[in-house]
Amino acid sequence: MKSEIALRSAAMKILIKNLGKVDTERFISSIKKDSFDYTEWRKDLWEDKTIEEIHELAGKYEKKHEKDISNK
Repeated sequence: MKSEIALRSAAMKILIKNLGKVDTERFISSIKKDSFDYTEWRKDLWEDKTIEEIHELAGKYEKKHEKDISNK
């Protein structure tokens, strides 16, 4: 398990790589001003999927991103 500092650093790198600096800042600002509850949001995220379907999706994602995952 990564330390909180390492986790934040890795997350920022991913966000900046995928969104750019400006949109990363906009994203972080939007989260800060919202009363966003990740736990509540996550509860509904996969409510229409079985555990088997989620597992299959995760496997497909892993295969598609194998190179990225192995570099971490």
